[in-house]
Amino acid sequence: MEYNFRDIEKKWQKMWVENNTYKVVEDKSKEKLYILNMFPYPSGAGLHVGHPLGYIASDIYARYKRLCGYNVLNPMGYDAYGLPAEQYAIQTGQHPAVTTEQNIKRYREQLDKIGFSFDWSREVRTCDPNYYHWTQWAFIQMFKSYFDTKVNKAMPIENLVSYFEKNGSKDIPASGSEELDFTAEEWKAMDESKQQDVLMNYRIAYLGDMMVNWCPELGTVLANDEVIDGLSERGGYPVIQKVMRQWCLRVSAYSQRLLDGLNTIEWTDSLKETQRNWIGRSDGAEMQFKVKDSDVEMTIFTTRADTVFGVTFMVLAPESELVDTLTTPEQKAEVDAYLERSKKRTERERIADRKVTGVFTGSYAINPLTKEAIPVWVSDYVLAGYGTGAIMAVPAHDSRDYAFAKHFGLEIRPLIEGCDISEESFDAKEGIMTNSPIEGMNTDLVLNGLTVTEAIAKTKQFIEETKLGHIKTNYRLRDATFSRQRYWGEPFPVYYKNGHPYMIEEEYLPIELPDVEKFLPTETGEPPLGRAKVWAWDTVNKKVVSNDLIDNKTVFHLELNTMPGFAGSSAYFLRYMDPQNSEALVSKGVCEYWQNVDLYVGGTEHATGHLIYSRFWNMFLYDVDVAVRQEPFQKLVNQGMIQGRSNFVYRINGTNKFVSLDKKDEYETTAIHVDVNIVENDFLDLEAFKAWRPEFSSAEFILNEDGQYLCGWAVEKMSKSMFNVVNPDMIVDRYGADTLRMYEMFLGPLEQSKPWDTNGIDGVYRFIHRFWGLFFDRQGNSLIEDKPATKEELKALHKLIKKSTEDIENFSFNTTVSASMICVNELNSLKCHKKEILEQLTIVLSPFIPHVCEELWDVLGHENSICIADWPKYNEEFMKEAVKNYNISFNGKSRFNMDFAADASREEIQKKVLEDERTSRWLEGKEPKKIIVVPGKIVNLVF
Repeated sequence: MEYNFRDIEKKWQKMWVENNTYKVVEDKSKEKLYILNMFPYPSGAGLHVGHPLGYIASDIYARYKRLCGYNVLNPMGYDAYGLPAEQYAIQTGQHPAVTTEQNIKRYREQLDKIGFSFDWSREVRTCDPNYYHWTQWAFIQMFKSYFDTKVNKAMPIENLVSYFEKNGSKDIPASGSEELDFTAEEWKAMDESKQQDVLMNYRIAYLGDMMVNWCPELGTVLANDEVIDGLSERGGYPVIQKVMRQWCLRVSAYSQRLLDGLNTIEWTDSLKETQRNWIGRSDGAEMQFKVKDSDVEMTIFTTRADTVFGVTFMVLAPESELVDTLTTPEQKAEVDAYLERSKKRTERERIADRKVTGVFTGSYAINPLTKEAIPVWVSDYVLAGYGTGAIMAVPAHDSRDYAFAKHFGLEIRPLIEGCDISEESFDAKEGIMTNSPIEGMNTDLVLNGLTVTEAIAKTKQFIEETKLGHIKTNYRLRDATFSRQRYWGEPFPVYYKNGHPYMIEEEYLPIELPDVEKFLPTETGEPPLGRAKVWAWDTVNKKVVSNDLIDNKTVFHLELNTMPGFAGSSAYFLRYMDPQNSEALVSKGVCEYWQNVDLYVGGTEHATGHLIYSRFWNMFLYDVDVAVRQEPFQKLVNQGMIQGRSNFVYRINGTNKFVSLDKKDEYETTAIHVDVNIVENDFLDLEAFKAWRPEFSSAEFILNEDGQYLCGWAVEKMSKSMFNVVNPDMIVDRYGADTLRMYEMFLGPLEQSKPWDTNGIDGVYRFIHRFWGLFFDRQGNSLIEDKPATKEELKALHKLIKKSTEDIENFSFNTTVSASMICVNELNSLKCHKKEILEQLTIVLSPFIPHVCEELWDVLGHENSICIADWPKYNEEFMKEAVKNYNISFNGKSRFNMDFAADASREEIQKKVLEDERTSRWLEGKEPKKIIVVPGKIVNLVF
């Protein structure tokens, strides 16, 4: 029987589908294990060999755990909304639903070819109304909720209404956008419109004025990760900062819970630290600085209240409302020009850029402790969304303040004895405060002789007592903007009455995306949904109707924005648990069984986007009694990137002649990227190259001595522009899916980036042939023997069982592959064809190469799939050796070797060594003074 991977893989992929091999149901008799990959956006380019890396790793783990007796949920779906599909629709006029469906079909074909154990009966697509029904439902629940700071969870907005009726805003236990002040009587006197405005200040899903990344060319807001160097990732269009009325989610209210939750999950320390920094908790004080000759006050937040004496200037964020107020007529032109420049920089760029820029407003603030007048500047290193959008600058103790002061010639005043005022030394940790009174300063607060820690505590107490401010905890984490001016996204279940948003009742969901003639913004600047002709809500008949029926009495305008990409990906893991449920996102019983994701596999690029939003979303759903665990992903593994191995040809300058790498130094040449798919083992297929592009059809070649064209190579990011994208279909067609799966794991540690090198894939392909060769000879005759295994054969097998079990549990898949190769080589050397060995070996290899293992399992006489076999148990007894080989040395010099029984005593070993005739020869008639026996290793005779 010949190893024909094409027939074998097609056969078993068909069998898995027909037999529902990977379909899973809740089974309380088994321990559950939920494994999940970050689901893909189905682009038109399809998969390249780098994309399946994490999928293969998680699939191996899923198959292994299933063999260990776990009930494994391993689903897959598609993050189907996105800007690329919309832009393609704008360019071609084709509906994004059509291209998305085509792309999903292409992805599915590629995934099926690789042999993943996904339960496709649970597939979700974010563009499916049956799916985004529950995204809309969750949004409505957030609109109907506020975050209660007393109980530290989301609560119904009605509770807040009841509180207002009794207490007004006094000591309100709620996270809000701004502090409001009203009495219970004033609340009751408000009309519905005013009350709705007040409630909007506290809702978890709310309308607010937010600074956003606005791309005029695309006509939409972009997320930070969609902007690169001030340009849109899609299309390369300019992006500016702009304040817009947006739907927002009050993620900031969950900041402390998001921090605390990191202590309960198994993520890498580096990823946890990234999230901690992004959430950015700061404990400090909020203070007011009066503006000179004005009634205006500037509120600042500082973690170093003790450094107020060292403040020598103030800085406003460009977006601060105070900029316009404090800018004097003489400075207006310069300030306006600076604000215009700042609009073109995203907050992420401003945080990363150390370049000093700024402009003086012309106004001065009064230091509340020193009574000094200090200049107020504007600079984009201050962010509007962190703290209050205004800072007190202490250049002697902060690196960015120092750089700013040095650049603009502002005063630098040290506060700590012995503090080195230089660019390299800031924020002395435990220096002794020596701030001497400045003329006119408040001397009630003297910090002389205190450590920094003591000084901070004393200053904060002083600020509270004197009512100069109050102690406060701040978080860097901002609320998420949740509106996009796009067509291809989840519609909001919102209509507008008298300018206020109202939610559509839950029983009428989903509100489906309407048809439009064009996918561009309207001529008046409205989002693409402004072109929809049937996009109004009839509050009487409870349905979407024609815009012609809008009367603002019973029929109202629907929301024209759509939700962002992260809307659909924030709770998809819950929907996989119960995807066919039409009554709930997930039923309570099902959720209590699966609980949360045990293993989540995906890239580190989602650390501050998806992973923050999904944790927040899940915590909210936990608060409203949908999710049963606060954290959605218990263990997270980040796979590295598979880089491309680029190839180059060398064109002799001024010609269409190409010279082989080993002769290029003889000519002046230019290196040109060449399609790696027409290169094999770095040798160019000349005819394929000439057919590759029209300009190369008349190419001539200077070959090496072997008559071949050797290409150059380099490791780079896998990219279409570098022609180094390797299509997995080509690998599968040539070597088989099992070879692709095992080779991707063999490339190196899962979490590290590594180059793809097709030159090395032959080794894995040959290994699978050697494995097959344990079952069949070259003529296809069966070699399987029903005989007892020898100790050597059992030792080789159990060495692999031990190594594989440990390594798969630790995601060390590359070392498992190496151990498998060693085992198969040992068994071949032993000419082992014993059924009891081959059965267990096949099970151990099946997570990596499932198709060939299914075939051989069938050959071994099993009627059921290998997927329901039992993982072999490691037996240490088989690892024990009956004989130990000892090195016999004389005065430390090795002379010969002897075998002894593994359990031989020290006395027995000494006796046999002395009786050996070789010992007499090396002792030369002398008596040994000492005989040293190192068990299992060496005997040394000293004479």
